[in-house]
Amino acid sequence: MTRNEGGKGPSQRQLRVGEQVRHALAGLLQRDEIRDDVIETHVISVSEVRMSPDLKLATAFVTPLGAKDEEAVVAALNHHARFIRGRLSPALRQMRSMPEVRFRLDTSFDNFRRIDELLHSPEVQRDLGKDEGDGQD
Repeated sequence: MTRNEGGKGPSQRQLRVGEQVRHALAGLLQRDEIRDDVIETHVISVSEVRMSPDLKLATAFVTPLGAKDEEAVVAALNHHARFIRGRLSPALRQMRSMPEVRFRLDTSFDNFRRIDELLHSPEVQRDLGKDEGDGQD
């Protein structure tokens, strides 16, 4: 197995383990095993889990759907991180050691929305609407 040289991105192993952790986290959140008022009242989507090269740290990017208090949800998840790590053990029993889980707010959907708004703005639509083949260079 070749090493990931030059930091060009995550290795195949990191991607595979990250997806396994993401799947296990999503199942845990779906089963409502965490007893917390903030977490129980929200639907939480786990969009990505990034693993450290040594697989000892998992950073989970989450989005509380329809929530205005997103930071409170992320703080509650981080508060229960040790409990969550213990509950993930049965689903990830093939791993040598359980990774420490950290939660971060996923802002990629906001970035996609801003780009979409820009692409649909009147200024961009005006520029896209011009005939590109009118012979002017």
